[in-house]
Amino acid sequence: MTVVPSATLSQAMSGQPSTSLVPRLQLTGITKAYPGVVANSAVSLTVKPGEIHAVLGENGAGKSTLMKIIYGAVKPDAGSVAIDGQNVAVRNPHEARALGISMVFQHFSLFDTLTVAENVWLGLNKRLSLAEVSARISQTTRDYGFQLDPTRPVHTLGVGERQRVEIVRALLTSPKILILDEPTSVLTPQAVENLFVTLRQLAARGCSILYISHKLHEIRALCTACTVLRGGKVSGVCDPGQESNASLSRLMIGSEPPALDVRHVKAGDVVLSVRQLDLASPEQFGVALQKIDLLVHAGEVVGIAGVSGNGQKELLMALSGEDTRATAGALTVKGQDVGRLSPRRRRALGLHFVPEERLGRGAVPSLSLARNLMLTRKESIGRSGWLNQSRLQAQAENIITRYKVKCGGPQAVARSLSGGNLQKFIMGREMDARPTLLIVSQPTWGVDVGAAAQIRGELLKLAASGCAVLVVSEELDELFEICDRLYVMAKGQLSPTLPRAAATVALVGQWMSGLWHATPVHAALVEAAANTSTSAVQTVKEALS
Repeated sequence: MTVVPSATLSQAMSGQPSTSLVPRLQLTGITKAYPGVVANSAVSLTVKPGEIHAVLGENGAGKSTLMKIIYGAVKPDAGSVAIDGQNVAVRNPHEARALGISMVFQHFSLFDTLTVAENVWLGLNKRLSLAEVSARISQTTRDYGFQLDPTRPVHTLGVGERQRVEIVRALLTSPKILILDEPTSVLTPQAVENLFVTLRQLAARGCSILYISHKLHEIRALCTACTVLRGGKVSGVCDPGQESNASLSRLMIGSEPPALDVRHVKAGDVVLSVRQLDLASPEQFGVALQKIDLLVHAGEVVGIAGVSGNGQKELLMALSGEDTRATAGALTVKGQDVGRLSPRRRRALGLHFVPEERLGRGAVPSLSLARNLMLTRKESIGRSGWLNQSRLQAQAENIITRYKVKCGGPQAVARSLSGGNLQKFIMGREMDARPTLLIVSQPTWGVDVGAAAQIRGELLKLAASGCAVLVVSEELDELFEICDRLYVMAKGQLSPTLPRAAATVALVGQWMSGLWHATPVHAALVEAAANTSTSAVQTVKEALS
């Protein structure tokens, strides 16, 4: 492993690059502390012109804080920042953009009431007209192979579509330094490849790219250098192209993530049934649901793949109870019609739900973790309505400990946690409720490799206990790893169900465009929908070949 130990980093990061080029970005001794935690401790980092440099670390390692310091959103307590050999004091994002620094945040910085074009326009030279910005957005999204309507208000977009807005806004500034925080979590495999081509072209023209991702295979394929953070300190640097996923994982978390047990599922009774669900979107720019058929049995994990903005948001609203317009019999849980029931009444039947938006829907930003438990859990409330504070604290502490949530304890407010740690807490809150049916959207979005393995393992344990689990994710590797069956969602419709053993990246990627009816295996898949036996899977495999 080509690793520079932390003890020798002062020499490796001394500002003297291996070539005669002046570093594009030089961080020296960056330190930032918050009450109870040191986010960055004497961090040094060198990025050359045209280099794609990964910053790797587990949740809470200090990656996002360091990137915000570079972008001027956070002021360091100590240390210096130099760009092209000149020390700079980046006091705010406006000054960062003037220096040629752009950033795509993991947690979005968009105005909900403005359109896509207006949000992008705010970060660009105002000499451009709004019409010119709209045209550039359309051209850029075509170049990258994904769709984005410049006229849509941001509040009508799903999480994946909002991330696309952030990516486009950053790319349109023609940056000298581009910071990308989990940029591919919502893209299809084909769109990821297109993005990588573009990033390599930007790097070839001299743009330096700082790339944060928990997808180790992406870092190995794309990046030419890597700095690893652990506990707010630099633990080493390496060439990711010379490493394996296992060696990067050991460098990041000190060990390899545990392997998931191979499951042999014997599905039980139908828990969730969706039959011919048709729903017009309640929003002007939403996606209408068309003849959705979906079954989830007790003891199995069923996945829904697809690019964000193809009806996932609308389907999840209908399943969770946020949308109660379903016709009689279209939605049932354990045989009971739930289409018109509220989320609270569905929870009483054992349906728990984890939304894709952590802050605002999954958790109230200004409330403590303990108080956020009360959004969906009532164990600490007595019959007379009195709150048992000690029980609530113990319940929160148990989830924090079990899921290894890095925080200041049960009284830490939700917005103080890193994205990955908040995700672990929200997932733990719902899985700990022992649901009959758990519906999860993007379960490991922005979560480090160790925590992702833990969450996936807990989902499998939940299914093994008899819970029916439905996972909506844009991480194909995740769906292939934990699901027993898959559906693909495109343009408001669901594909036939696909046994995991017959699923391939190429086939699912094709179906993401809604082309399953044109696939020769369509009839075989329909026949295998309720039969995941070895013979049925073999039939599908033969059709695929």
